[in-house]
Amino acid sequence: PRSTPLYSSAASDVYKRQIMDLNRRKFIKDASLVSAGIFTGVSASSNAMSAKSYKRILGSNDRLNVGIVGFSSRAKGSLIPAFQNHAKKQNCEIIGVSDIWNKRRDDGKAFLEDKTGNSITTWRNNEEMYDKNEIDAVIISTADFQHALHTVEAANAKKDVYVEKPFAETMEDARLGKKAANDAGIILQVGSQRRSGKNYHAADKYMKSGAFGDVVMVEMTWNVNQPGRWRVYPNKVKDIKESDVDWKRYLMNRPYQKWDPRKYLEYRLFWPLSSGIPGQWMAHQIDTVHWFSDLAHPRSVAANGGIYLWKDGRTNFDTMTAVFDYGPLNDPTTGFQVVYSSRFTNSAGGTKEIYYSNGGELNMKTNKVTPNGGLSERYSSAMDMKPNQLKEFSLSEIDTKVVTSANTGVDNMTSNHMLNWLECVRSREKTNAPVEAGYNHSIANIMTTASMRTGLKATFDEVNQEVLAGGKVFKY
Repeated sequence: PRSTPLYSSAASDVYKRQIMDLNRRKFIKDASLVSAGIFTGVSASSNAMSAKSYKRILGSNDRLNVGIVGFSSRAKGSLIPAFQNHAKKQNCEIIGVSDIWNKRRDDGKAFLEDKTGNSITTWRNNEEMYDKNEIDAVIISTADFQHALHTVEAANAKKDVYVEKPFAETMEDARLGKKAANDAGIILQVGSQRRSGKNYHAADKYMKSGAFGDVVMVEMTWNVNQPGRWRVYPNKVKDIKESDVDWKRYLMNRPYQKWDPRKYLEYRLFWPLSSGIPGQWMAHQIDTVHWFSDLAHPRSVAANGGIYLWKDGRTNFDTMTAVFDYGPLNDPTTGFQVVYSSRFTNSAGGTKEIYYSNGGELNMKTNKVTPNGGLSERYSSAMDMKPNQLKEFSLSEIDTKVVTSANTGVDNMTSNHMLNWLECVRSREKTNAPVEAGYNHSIANIMTTASMRTGLKATFDEVNQEVLAGGKVFKY
C-alpha cells in the first residue's frame, strides 16, 4: 500500500523518503532471498506469512522476539509489565527498544535489562530496527498522531503489532493504517483494553442477548482535577535539546514547525499532535458503544469545549462535551444518543459509563444491571402498558470467557489484553481489538474534533470514508 499521505510539508517529505528507503531495502533483501532459493513468501500486498510465522501455526515453540517502539511512560508503567506477566509461559521476550530520543533509548535499555535480565539492543529509529530483522512483533507506544503511521511501517515489515490508542487522529492516517495491516495479514491489537475486561465481555453478552432491551441513551464522563495532567516537570522541558532527538522524524507527516520541547514531551496538549481528551480518554469509552451495539460509528456529532482554566499555552481543551447520534444509517427514526463529557478542572462524578434502556440501566462503574429509571407500574398503567423493570444482578454472575489463560495482577485488563495478543500471534486468530476497532473509534474521535474545532455538526461520508464538518471534508 501507499505508505504515507501526500502532504507538502518538509516533515512529510522527510517521512516519505524514510518509508521509501525502508521499502527499497526490504525489496532488495527479499529479492536476494528469492535468488538464493530461500524466500517462500509472495508479494507484500498478500496475506502470506513468513515461514517462521507459519511454523508457529503448527504449534512450534519458537521464541517470539519483540521490539518496543517508543519507551514511553505507558510502555514503562503498563505495557512492559503486562508483557512480562506472560513472557515465560508464552515463550516470548523483549530484545530491543527503538526511540528517536537518546535519553529514552538509554533509559529503556537500563529498565528492560533490569526487568528481563537480558541484553537489550537499542535502535535509533524504526528503519534501523526493521532493517536488522531480528524481531517478530512490536509494541507501539509513541505519540498519538504516530500510531497509525508506525503501524504502516510495521505492516510493511511484516511484523505483528500491539499499538496504543488512539489508532489515528486523521482519516487519512486511519485509512492508511487499516489498509496496511489488512494487506499484510498481520495480527494487530489496538490498546483498547476494555475489550479484554471480563466485566465488559459480560456486559456485551448480556446486551446481545436482548434481555436489556433497546439502548435509548448512554452517559459517559471522565473528570479529574489535575492542572498538571499531561504536563511534565519544567526541568525536563528545559533539559531536552533538539540535538537529543530527531525532530523531523518525530513530526512524520504533520506540518513542519520549529523545535518545541513542550510539543515533544507534552504533545497531548497540542493539536494536531493529539486531539487531547477525545483521543486519550473518549476513545476507550466510545469504543464500548461500538462493541455493544455493533454500530461502526456515529451518524453525527455536535461538540464544543474550551480552555476555561488551565491557560498554560495548550491548544487542546481542558473541558469538552459531545453529543452523539447513533443508529442504522438507513433508518434515522431509530437509534439512541450518547452524551460524553470530560473536564480537568473538577473531579466530581469521576469516570462513568451508564447504558439506559426503557427497563433500567447497565452501570459499568458498579458492574450492575438495575431497574433504575425503568418504566414503573404507575406510569405504564396510564398508557395501558405493562411495567418494564429489569431484574437487578451483578455482571459477575454472567459466565463469560475473556482469554484462554488465567491471569492475576493489579492491571488485569491491560495484562489480559496483552495475553490475548500474544496468544493470537501464535494462533493467527483475530484479537479482541482488531484494527477495525481502532479505525472505528478513530472515526468517532475525529468527528468530535471536527465539531469542536469548527463549531459545526460533524457527519461521516461512507463512500469516501471522510469526516465532514458542515458538509465539507475536515482537515486540520
